[in-house]
Amino acid sequence: MPAEGSSAEFRAAVWSPCREQTGEVKLRAMTLSATQNCAVAGEKLPLIVISHGYGGNFAGHHDTAEVLADAGFVVVALDHPVDAGGGDMSRADTLAALTERPADIPRLIDYLLTAWPDHAKLDGEHIGLFGFSRGGYTGLVVAGANPNLRKAIALCPEDSRKPSCAELRRNEIPTQAFAHDPRVKALVIADPAFGPLFDRDGLENVKIPIQLWASTLSGEGKTGGEVTLDYVSAIIRNLPIKPDYHLVPNAGHFVFLAPCTPDLAKKRPNICTDRPGFDRLAFRNEFNAAVLAFFRRHLARSDQP
Repeated sequence: MPAEGSSAEFRAAVWSPCREQTGEVKLRAMTLSATQNCAVAGEKLPLIVISHGYGGNFAGHHDTAEVLADAGFVVVALDHPVDAGGGDMSRADTLAALTERPADIPRLIDYLLTAWPDHAKLDGEHIGLFGFSRGGYTGLVVAGANPNLRKAIALCPEDSRKPSCAELRRNEIPTQAFAHDPRVKALVIADPAFGPLFDRDGLENVKIPIQLWASTLSGEGKTGGEVTLDYVSAIIRNLPIKPDYHLVPNAGHFVFLAPCTPDLAKKRPNICTDRPGFDRLAFRNEFNAAVLAFFRRHLARSDQP
């Protein structure tokens, strides 16, 4: 995605239905089950956007993307320029991240629907979004939420040195309007971040179907204080329409990422190690099946079963 005005350039990856035999694609530090540059199979295909969490990237939910693409969806996952791992993280902990992340989504959808080489294959009336952690926050805003950034002070201990906390203490609140996109018709979010920012008034315009997942152990010190089960529960209470809610027992925050390769598990045990007795691969199979069923239910065309 090229830069546009004050908006930075960013990278994204697309998974799409493919009729060729599945091969292997080396992407960054992992090998994916895919066929690179396969011709997009089908017409009027629904589109799903994937928004990663803090320090994540477009490959973090590749297993979900693969399942959706095999089922006939086109999936696009982006690296948010403000806080993608491996990129410039200097502004990741500023309040600007909370306005810039949602603004990336309409830009990306515009590009897919008009400039992407296979844009004619897409059905612009059937678009969904999956977001994890900060990506869940992003999805809520895109769906119509208006968070109160001043309430982020609840996430700032007195000794916090986060730039966002310093901005709040100086009353330097971004004036940029939040980006909403009514083209997004269904939303799946997992352990959404920044729950205290969403009161009932801020969520009153979120009227699309939502599937919401929460891990029972999300607040065990790995999320920078942005995600706890109490915060997620508050979002559920304040949503005007009851979501399709799934609570995952004995699960930490990072079970919503794809299973780690052995090499990644050695390098990043903090995101790859689950609680004793928790089988991430088995859970991911269950999770991906439920996400697929939800998007099929809410994004199916009238001429499809």
